[in-house]
Amino acid sequence: MKKKFPTFSGSPQPLGATVTSTGINFALFSRHAKRVTLVLGLKNTCDSSRFEIPLDPTIHKTGDIWHIQISGLPKYIRYGYRLAGPMEPRINGLAYDESLIMLDPYAKEVRSPRWGKDRSHINQQTCGLIPLDTYDWEGDRPQNIPLQETVIYELHVRGFTQHASAQCSFPGTFKGICEKIDYLRSLGITAVELMPVTEFDETECQFRHPQTGKKLRNFWGYSPLSFFAPKASYSADSVHPLQEFRDMVKALHKAGIEVILDIVFNHTAEGGWDGSTTSFRGIDNPIYYLLDPITKEYLNFSGCGNTCNCNHPIVRTLIMDALHWWVMEMHVDGFRFDLASILGRDQNGNVLSNPPVVEMIAEDPILANTKIIAEAWDAAGLYQVGHFSSHHRWAEWNGRFRDDVRMFMNGTPGMVSALATRIAGSSDLYQHNGRRPCNSINFITSHDGFTLADLVSYNEKRNLPNGEKNRDGDNNNLSWDSGVSGPTTNRTVLALRKRRLKTMAVILFLSQGVPMLVAGDEFGQTQQGNNNAWCQDNEISWLNWKLVKKNKEQVRFFQQLIQLRRQHAIFRRVHFFEDSGSESPPTEQPTGQSILWQGLEPGSQDWSSDIHTLSFLLRGCSIDDGDNANFFIMLNGHRQEEACFTIPRTDTATSTSPSICLWKKIIDTNAEAPNDILAPDKADCVAVASRIKIPAMGCVVLQSMRASASK
Repeated sequence: MKKKFPTFSGSPQPLGATVTSTGINFALFSRHAKRVTLVLGLKNTCDSSRFEIPLDPTIHKTGDIWHIQISGLPKYIRYGYRLAGPMEPRINGLAYDESLIMLDPYAKEVRSPRWGKDRSHINQQTCGLIPLDTYDWEGDRPQNIPLQETVIYELHVRGFTQHASAQCSFPGTFKGICEKIDYLRSLGITAVELMPVTEFDETECQFRHPQTGKKLRNFWGYSPLSFFAPKASYSADSVHPLQEFRDMVKALHKAGIEVILDIVFNHTAEGGWDGSTTSFRGIDNPIYYLLDPITKEYLNFSGCGNTCNCNHPIVRTLIMDALHWWVMEMHVDGFRFDLASILGRDQNGNVLSNPPVVEMIAEDPILANTKIIAEAWDAAGLYQVGHFSSHHRWAEWNGRFRDDVRMFMNGTPGMVSALATRIAGSSDLYQHNGRRPCNSINFITSHDGFTLADLVSYNEKRNLPNGEKNRDGDNNNLSWDSGVSGPTTNRTVLALRKRRLKTMAVILFLSQGVPMLVAGDEFGQTQQGNNNAWCQDNEISWLNWKLVKKNKEQVRFFQQLIQLRRQHAIFRRVHFFEDSGSESPPTEQPTGQSILWQGLEPGSQDWSSDIHTLSFLLRGCSIDDGDNANFFIMLNGHRQEEACFTIPRTDTATSTSPSICLWKKIIDTNAEAPNDILAPDKADCVAVASRIKIPAMGCVVLQSMRASASK
């Protein structure tokens, strides 16, 4: 049935579908298409009712932009495009197929079935939707929490509340996150980092569970169909996913929590030549993707079949427009760029010294207060941690922090000096071009790899449920099972695991830089040894909220530890320590230095390869904010041996820190709750020059208090 609506030439800007005072303007870039047809469909109608409007290049084309304006269209119109042109993939990389309906790269909403429903025929449907509703932000403004004040909590929207134990009215959705805001606030985090929330096809996974034969799903979602549209099945209200996402952001902001998106610009769901054509490939393949100049095969630096041509001006504009939209229209506070090193490659895959898109993101005035975090590597072996960009605004996931802490805490020899450097803020990586400790996003675990509980419980990955015969996932886990692999009732092993887990938490939250915690690590979430649970849409990946009650003392430990960090500026320094510019900790330390390294005895240091112990004194009195507490932190990285530390003075005998303080033992990772972490006024005194024995993989933290305030 053909519909009649007034049409006009329209405008080439802005790209996408835009509601104007006189109708809807459609604009699509395609340099090499010979014909472009706009396909429209009405809500609640079958595909046979859709109608098509061929665009006349003499009227509806300006340069490489095809455009048209239409008046009188009803609400909730669906749209897409047919494009005709050469189908010569091995000659010039062009892959036009007019029988397919392409999704507009600028579509802000996508018609999508509920979670788990097949969408393999997406290229036969009009899937783009046009947001027509206004939204009342009620005065919501960006939180603008300084990066050094930030504590990040990485979570998966569906996995966070899908488990029945979450007891949510809207499990697995943006509303489900809202139902857990009180918990997030009680934990003390300042930002949630959401794993991909743009539209993807979870049913695209081709692997099956080896025992049940059930087809697995792309649970993580690192396979974008769109850079704009929020995933509709993450919305309890499938009609208004944008509104529900905004409701979540607004509610989190009211709780003082920022929203950071894990966003994927390095590749798309279209994959290689054997993948489906849904958008970019059928619109202008050699513009949007990196192709081998001779064979026209996709250059695959992402490990997912294709790589986006991020530094082409058209793609750069698309990326910047998407970032602007998320910040301006959706009020997000920051972005973590997946496999960000791909943003630094040119059209032939070569690494650029000053990538245009990387600089554009850092210098963009709209993004000036937005957090920008790079995963500074790619799947082709390019590893840029510490030198992803020379721009001071770029923070990075610090993979060196993760690896060095893991190796120290699995008993690897020769790690003391490296650990000290990570604790001090990784100046070897970030003390250049005006960068600061907060450019380092410190983490020990992330969505990719073992959970913290599994890190102390498994030596080897257990990925057989992924259907790839355990070949997937990283073999270099840098883990240690504490003596027994997997679940156990051995009390000695369980005590060691608990001690190691808490010691690693202390290192994470009391190090300089920005800590990132993975959702569930605070209450002992396990993935049963799976270190690549990307396809596990089940209890392997869903958070088990029963553990919050079962391991409530561990949750309390994390809460108190985060609170300790937020209370004392010495753990959140804006600048590096005075002598932290060298590759290894200094051997001579001036009296006024803010950090003093020690071995087992005051004034002595030992950085030799057979040493597994480290201690250091943090002088909070050097922070000009009224916070005069000093801290002495002792770490024992031996697998079996206890270590005996001699306690130094609470001060450094300077005029600014007179000797009127006592040490209080506020953290002991070997102690049972609640004595594992205490407020100073509840903690035991520890005498200067006394000796403290710390068991294997344990940690003790002392805080100074004025004698008049001590018990």
